[in-house]
Amino acid sequence: MDSKYDSLKLENQLCFPLYACAKEVIRLYKPFLEDIDLTYTQYIAMLVIWEEKEITVHELGDKLYLDSGTLTPMLKKLENKGYIKRTRSSSDERNLIITITKIGEELKEKALNIPPKMGACIPLNAEDAKCLYKILNTLLNNFNVD
Repeated sequence: MDSKYDSLKLENQLCFPLYACAKEVIRLYKPFLEDIDLTYTQYIAMLVIWEEKEITVHELGDKLYLDSGTLTPMLKKLENKGYIKRTRSSSDERNLIITITKIGEELKEKALNIPPKMGACIPLNAEDAKCLYKILNTLLNNFNVD
């Protein structure tokens, strides 16, 4: 017989395995990212910056689902390391533009080995990984994030 409290059992929460897996994946990234002196949040920001070369803080926040309160101190650290440059937009002073530097581009070469190393740490075959990626992106793209 079902209890009225079954919905409150940890084993019945979709959020818990998502949370626990995300935490474990980030933990697995840590030694690889320490080799290139980045945190996980700095790494995902650099992934976007390497791809875009130039992006506003607002656009970066949208792509990473992060607010400016989280981005600002992290971007200051990346700028202090010489990986990016932050400048005010000449057309709208409210917009802060992030630009990759030469040192930041060189860091991209050092990061090339991280995805295959992480792939070896994740116990999923390629088909299951693609399926999981698709499901997670479907969820993410359908959340009403303001």
